[in-house]
Amino acid sequence: MSTILPGFWRIIFMVILISSLGACATGGVTRDPFESFNRKVFEFNDAVDRVTLKPAAQAYQTVVPQPVRSCISNIMYNLTVPTTALNNLLQGKIQLACEDTIRFVVNHFFGFAGCLDIASEMGLKKNYEDFGQTLATWGVPSGPYLVLPILGPSTLRDALTDNDFANIDASHKIGDSRERNIFRTVQAINSRANVLKAESVVNDIALDRYSFIRDAFLQRRRNAIYDGDPPELPAEAEPQNKNSLAVPPDSVSEKSSEPPPAGKK
Repeated sequence: MSTILPGFWRIIFMVILISSLGACATGGVTRDPFESFNRKVFEFNDAVDRVTLKPAAQAYQTVVPQPVRSCISNIMYNLTVPTTALNNLLQGKIQLACEDTIRFVVNHFFGFAGCLDIASEMGLKKNYEDFGQTLATWGVPSGPYLVLPILGPSTLRDALTDNDFANIDASHKIGDSRERNIFRTVQAINSRANVLKAESVVNDIALDRYSFIRDAFLQRRRNAIYDGDPPELPAEAEPQNKNSLAVPPDSVSEKSSEPPPAGKK
């Protein structure tokens, strides 16, 4: 109870705060009112990435064989499935929650903790849901776009819901701090290695990397919240920077500018 109550009050505070800033995402007001700050954090993250995470990811990709990297990626994804199942349940998607539960059990016990993706071979598709998506389904607006130090692109709603009681990140269950840090480091390096190829494409075609990544991130997030079928945005909500290249909804990352209407799943 002592761990849930702070999370509960943080969510209440977050709902009030985001509701007061909801106009930042709609009504013709820019979705990126903190652009000056965000660009500075973006540059900082870029610098940190260039000297630490990217070289580590490149070395990891060179040294670790593809089958082993696939195994690690599958295990890392499998550890997110309980979170997805819980959030599907909170969104009223009972069938998907049951399928996610079956996926986790099958892969955990018969796929060597998820190393082998047996559930996909059984026809169970991969899903990803977090508490930010759940709040969006409940009608909580995203608030303005944010770039977080080290963590990268987000929105106010999603930044304030990270690591709450509806996001069951397995690393929080590891008691030993050293083991937890090793787990998170491997998780970060593996994730970074998975986007090395996509990063080179972005660097080749984007006129403004910040705007490109922001717009791709928001499109992808919105697409995820509406389960791949988002309604058309009003004209004033189109990407601000017409010089940044448009990105198909499923091409880069995740995040949203508007919550779905009540009852939308």
